[in-house]
Amino acid sequence: MVDLPKGKKIILFDGVCNLCNNFVNMIIKKDKNNCFVFTALESNHGQKITNHLKIDTSKIESIILYEPGVSYDFKSTAALKIMREFKGFWWFFQLGYILPEPIRDGIYDIVAKNRYKWFGKKDSCMIPTPELKEKFLD
Repeated sequence: MVDLPKGKKIILFDGVCNLCNNFVNMIIKKDKNNCFVFTALESNHGQKITNHLKIDTSKIESIILYEPGVSYDFKSTAALKIMREFKGFWWFFQLGYILPEPIRDGIYDIVAKNRYKWFGKKDSCMIPTPELKEKFLD
């Protein structure tokens, strides 16, 4: 297994997806309690974590929220759990739990399948600035 930071929730994301990168940048701004760290699914850490969890990333198009020793979630549940950590109007998104998970994930899947077409794709994974380096595992 990989050496993971203690007490942190790890967000695994598609490192070349513009939508995913924008979501990561938003999380960084909203993460006032500094509880999240990030790694691209394509990175060494990302691959080691998904292998450890036995997640076949070729079969899912999703962010993954991993709390070492606790649990992992993906798709809409991961997004809702991430937004639960934010202050302000973000509580509104918790109403998403009203919808059954298959419906939430169906909507998530539509966006995930079209994310490159709608939002674009980078040639390579984002490289964090020196100030943000501690927030990334690779």
